[in-house]
Amino acid sequence: MKLFSALGLLVWLAIPSHSYADELITTPLLDASEIINKNISARGGLEAWQKIQTMVWIGHIESAHAPIAKMPFVLEMKRPNKTRFEIKAQNQKSVRIFDGNQGWKMRPTSSGKPDLQQYTNEELRFARDEPSIGGLLMGLQSNAADVTLDGVEDVAGQQAYRLSIKLPSGVTHHVWVDTHSFLDIKYDREFINKLGQSVMVPVFNRNYQSMGGLQVPLLIETGEGATEPPDKLLIEKVLLNPPLEENIFAKPSVPQRRNAVTVNAVAEERPEDVR
Repeated sequence: MKLFSALGLLVWLAIPSHSYADELITTPLLDASEIINKNISARGGLEAWQKIQTMVWIGHIESAHAPIAKMPFVLEMKRPNKTRFEIKAQNQKSVRIFDGNQGWKMRPTSSGKPDLQQYTNEELRFARDEPSIGGLLMGLQSNAADVTLDGVEDVAGQQAYRLSIKLPSGVTHHVWVDTHSFLDIKYDREFINKLGQSVMVPVFNRNYQSMGGLQVPLLIETGEGATEPPDKLLIEKVLLNPPLEENIFAKPSVPQRRNAVTVNAVAEERPEDVR
């Protein structure tokens, strides 16, 4: 579930100085807990999100690194921290699964037999720190994270509070919350590049839409985009609380067989929850 590249940052001088100053003057002085509470309220409220035990996103990925222009994907999520991410390209599937403790990745090979591998230690660390359903801020009450407010910054023309969130694992994330809408519009996450180096990559949440009263971003862009277009995850359908069997989050067999949500099944099984 790692999409990667980026949106170019706006140059500070390109923003009219008077409007920038006005934004700083009118930005309310809030502490970190007030910002988080306002974000949770803007997203639909903690109680409403806690009722969502499973969620499915269906859409496609656009990336300069992809073998085709649009790669269909299905992302299945189940509390507390289970995910299954399946991508299809050129009639072949790649799958990444995390059951809350262990993870597996399976990809096609030229021999026709899928290659199945366990997550590396680094991948497990990333997966265990991944935000649960609703995002990082929504789950702060349950993971004892240490949160501080760093200040107010410009994010592509929008003023945003920058929060530093230190997780119990010791990893620190930054999240930017819009000062007007209080939606989280950007966060950074750690990746290991081709050289094996740890790098922080920005992720932008865009095009929030109401799904059963919950605000969900339908466009997620990853990376800065200075030298190439950002990677995009476009969510076309959202399914709330579909029945997801436990075995779809288990170690897959080779060849893989499973009973999980597919694009067609989502539209047919619970059309009232698809947006």
